[in-house]
Amino acid sequence: MSKERARRREARERELAAAAVVRAAEAEKRRRREARRATLTRLVPTSAPGQSGTLAARRRQATGLVVAGVVCLNVLVFLGTSSWEPRALFLLLCVLVGPIAAALITRK
Repeated sequence: MSKERARRREARERELAAAAVVRAAEAEKRRRREARRATLTRLVPTSAPGQSGTLAARRRQATGLVVAGVVCLNVLVFLGTSSWEPRALFLLLCVLVGPIAAALITRK
């Protein structure tokens, strides 16, 4: 009976040792990955946090509506004309006037 218990204990200890080796290898792999990530993220500049709140949400919504309107107008001009000159002219006009319209609509 004691030989059987000793054999089972030895098998358990071997399994525990094998599991410990696997855990140590995973921990080493995780440590190297975190060190590599820390090195890479140190090189990349962090962005400033965006504005949050009711006023910022309203401004984002208004800007999104202006952009959607400009895109819709461009689609209408694209479908309504057959030559490329008015399409290109209207696109250039939208690129120039779009930011001004967004600034006027979303001003404080």
